[in-house]
Amino acid sequence: MKSILIVGGSKGIGASIANQLKDTHNVITFSRGTNDIDNITHHSLDVLEDDLPDIEDLQGLVYCPGSINLKSLSRLKIEDFQNDFNINVLGAIKVIKHYEKQLSQSKGSVVLFSTVATHLGMPFHSSIAVSKAAIEGLAKSLAAEYATKIRFNVIAPTVTDTPLAARLLRNEKQQESMRDRHPLKQYLDPKEVATLAEYLLADHSKSISGQVIPMDAGIVSVKL
Repeated sequence: MKSILIVGGSKGIGASIANQLKDTHNVITFSRGTNDIDNITHHSLDVLEDDLPDIEDLQGLVYCPGSINLKSLSRLKIEDFQNDFNINVLGAIKVIKHYEKQLSQSKGSVVLFSTVATHLGMPFHSSIAVSKAAIEGLAKSLAAEYATKIRFNVIAPTVTDTPLAARLLRNEKQQESMRDRHPLKQYLDPKEVATLAEYLLADHSKSISGQVIPMDAGIVSVKL
């Protein structure tokens, strides 16, 4: 049974991945709060501030923490860019470095998260696009560096129905508007994203590394 660490595994996409894997994997989650999912091991911690626990055996890592800081450049402070970079990038780097040995020994798989906003210019997305573009560059570089030892891939979803995106989907009108923005007339359910993450962690995807895989409901890839 593979051991999979999910950072940010108590809510949203991370919780969906944990629920999808918990019956077939040894699932370990980190988050700042509690985790009510049964049949997993949870550590309440802040990956940016706290020491990370020892995990002897690890075959997969999923780093889910992110931010949606939608402001115009004139309203963004340097601290906003720094905070988003810390959450999205430096946290991921800290966790990867800490468990590098275990992942190398097991020829493990790392799944990171970007956004469609790195591929499609969207107003008010500059801070998050900067951070997620860094994640894509990090994954490609590490995929080359660890080519025979660890696989690194990135999922780049569009708006997903999670607590992080709740203010974008507050009511039926906003939800309808968000669907209409996408050529497939839908946004994402976190279970869809979890299914792709599960595939990228599995041996079925052993030849896939260094990829940024969009889940965009057509917003980047299709023009009607």
